[in-house]
Amino acid sequence: MLAPPDRRKYLLFALFGLASAIADQASKGWVLHRLPALGRGGLSVIGRRLTLIYAQNPGIAFSQFQDLNGGRVVLSLVSLAALALIIGYLRKVPPSSSWTIAALGLIWGGALGNVIDRVAHGSVTDFVLVNLGVWPFNPWPVFNVADAVLVAGVAMLILTRFKRAAPVGS
Repeated sequence: MLAPPDRRKYLLFALFGLASAIADQASKGWVLHRLPALGRGGLSVIGRRLTLIYAQNPGIAFSQFQDLNGGRVVLSLVSLAALALIIGYLRKVPPSSSWTIAALGLIWGGALGNVIDRVAHGSVTDFVLVNLGVWPFNPWPVFNVADAVLVAGVAMLILTRFKRAAPVGS
């Protein structure tokens, strides 16, 4: 049986991971039932700056590797290996590192959300289009909730590294 600090560590990880994956899949379910009928114009949220638009991505982030032979299988296996690596890394994280644990949960949940899409549909459903009119946001490639939580988790990990590297008294 897990000691209470370890139990809290895995509970925090599961909370962030499952909440991310569920939010991702729920948003994609809504998208699949609402956005395709709107066509290429999508649904304007904030003028042309933020639009919800239906897109299928058979590749990885920013539509890379769309033409990869056996891409569905290869990308699914790579993603599953990444999920396992995250769990392996989590085991080494001290229970007191809540920020790192939450970040790993976000990364795991985002990766899981996209793996579910890839295995179930052969591609990933993307739907958020940001166009701020300035580089690199003119427009940014279409993404989804899983991508957003993955990026948030990675940003949190980077911030924890900077925080640890900061000199005392900063």
